[in-house]
Amino acid sequence: MSFFFALLFILASLVFVVGLTLKIIQYAKTPVPLKIVTTPAPVTKSGVVLRMFREVVFFESLFKSTKWTWIFSWVFHMALLLVLIRHLRYFIEPDAVPAVVWTLIELVQPFGMYAGFGMVLGLVGLFLRRVLVDRVRYISAPSDYLMLLMLGFIGFSGLMMTFVVHTDIVAIKQFFTFNGGQLPADFPLIIHLSLVALLMLIFPFSKLLHVPGIFFSPTRNQVDNPREKRHIVPWAKALEEEQN
Repeated sequence: MSFFFALLFILASLVFVVGLTLKIIQYAKTPVPLKIVTTPAPVTKSGVVLRMFREVVFFESLFKSTKWTWIFSWVFHMALLLVLIRHLRYFIEPDAVPAVVWTLIELVQPFGMYAGFGMVLGLVGLFLRRVLVDRVRYISAPSDYLMLLMLGFIGFSGLMMTFVVHTDIVAIKQFFTFNGGQLPADFPLIIHLSLVALLMLIFPFSKLLHVPGIFFSPTRNQVDNPREKRHIVPWAKALEEEQN
């Protein structure tokens, strides 16, 4: 089983890194021929940076749109961030990172442990939203439900290992840091790792690409200065120079 999961996570990591990198390159090269920034918008680059910060950290536009969706979505994403930071201790050694980084990981441990409940609660709210709200259910595809269920079972199986079936954490860390450890044959662990690997495999091809995609959204990352500065994409500028 350890050999199987080692191969599985090597494959999943390659697909995740390569697929995500190619998508980011595609986003960066996609031309934006129009100024389509959502107003009211900042008129300076520093204002755009501040706006992106509020959007990424506080979900500003979602907060203005619908409060219930914002609550469940923000709780889920912030809890997921704490959980991911907490999980770093399974993949790195203290002497492999700066002391300040390891101190941050240690400080997050108790919060990340209980953040799993917030993660699952947020996912339950988002799932019920798709089921109970007519206009959201109408535009929901089967993959939307499956994605929420997969994330939910990842969170639930993680909580099971933490509070019900206490998995050998030392063996898991030895396995993922290539120190010869064998994975424990615990059912919640098998489910947890299988779903995480599946998530990594489908991430570059799913709606989860909104994670890097938010930074390339022209409605958010553009300066609102169409009258002060003509907006022209590089390929159009080159064509214009050839014509002149």
